[in-house]
Amino acid sequence: MNRLAAILPASNVLVDVDATSKKRAFEHAGLLFENQHAIARATVTDNLFARERLGSTGLGHGVAIPHGRIKGLKNPLAAVLRVQQAIPFDAPDDEPVTLLIFLLVPEAATQRHLEILSEIAEMLSDRELRERLKTEEGAAKVHELISNWEPLKSVA
Repeated sequence: MNRLAAILPASNVLVDVDATSKKRAFEHAGLLFENQHAIARATVTDNLFARERLGSTGLGHGVAIPHGRIKGLKNPLAAVLRVQQAIPFDAPDDEPVTLLIFLLVPEAATQRHLEILSEIAEMLSDRELRERLKTEEGAAKVHELISNWEPLKSVA
């Protein structure tokens, strides 16, 4: 199992989300983490925006990985939101974003946080998979694609 699948419950995958801005997408994620994991939505959105002020988490190709450190969180958590209409995200290629993979990590999680981000970036660099994640019907199918993906094995 890949690191993202391990921290992504199927209930945290939403497609056809009606969010027309980065702010609305972050609020939607905050609500999801509040409802599913009892993390205050303001804590989530504040941390996501604080990270975003350091530089856009948009990767290009219509995807972004908004992430933040959450005080008191015991283990990393992820959510996937696919929005109905692409939203501006200040990505390096200036392409608007439709697929957002949210990552919340404990305040002190440095190495694990970087490993998860790295693996998500590796997964999203697979063009065919990335396009399927952006177009596949239904949240269950999107979750299945992520769960079945295997990272390249390190030769170290």
